[in-house]
Amino acid sequence: MKIAIIPARGGSKRITGKNIKLFHGKPIIAYSIEVAKKSGCFDKIIVSTDDQEIADIAKRYGAEVPFLRPAEIADDHATTMDVIQHTIGWCESQNMTVDLLCCIYATAPFISSSDLVKGLALVSAGDIDYAFSATSFAFPIQRAISLNENDSVQMLQPEHLNTRSQDLQEAFHDAGQFYWGKVSAFKAGKPFFSLSSKAILIPRKRVQDVDTLEDWEFAEALYAVMKV
Repeated sequence: MKIAIIPARGGSKRITGKNIKLFHGKPIIAYSIEVAKKSGCFDKIIVSTDDQEIADIAKRYGAEVPFLRPAEIADDHATTMDVIQHTIGWCESQNMTVDLLCCIYATAPFISSSDLVKGLALVSAGDIDYAFSATSFAFPIQRAISLNENDSVQMLQPEHLNTRSQDLQEAFHDAGQFYWGKVSAFKAGKPFFSLSSKAILIPRKRVQDVDTLEDWEFAEALYAVMKV
């Protein structure tokens, strides 16, 4: 069995009600549910939440909410792995045999069903634990700067002050959309970022992490442009 798990707790601090806030006319979590359904990858699409309103909306868009998440993994300190392992445990308690699982974030309106299909193919065929969405940094990370307590600037890697951009290694980061993986790897708590993982590369124009109101406004503007 292959399942999708969408973590969506109710206690967002920086954006109130973030997981069900309207994004271009519908709750943002709806995009993740609808793309998961469209992909055809999953036997079940489960939303893990501690909030009844989120549960009701998730069901309206076609997800299952067979349990409410316990308080100990519904606070600011709960990790994605905690939520995944709890869901695996619940499935096992219901005598479900789950082989592959995909964790899809609730605030990922740019997620693509074709990327989910690519991830499934990678984790099914390859000798890897995980496959996840990633994108390139827009600027060489070797030229990154930091500010000290006096707001003075210093380079994080001053040895690259005069290195040509074309000679610097390209770097990538997690796109914050989904993680496909073998259930055995999730149960063992293996790290996502290792030689046992592969990345599905996504263009930067389809990636926007949504943590702050500024992020949200930028994502809405980008989505509007993408749909023109």
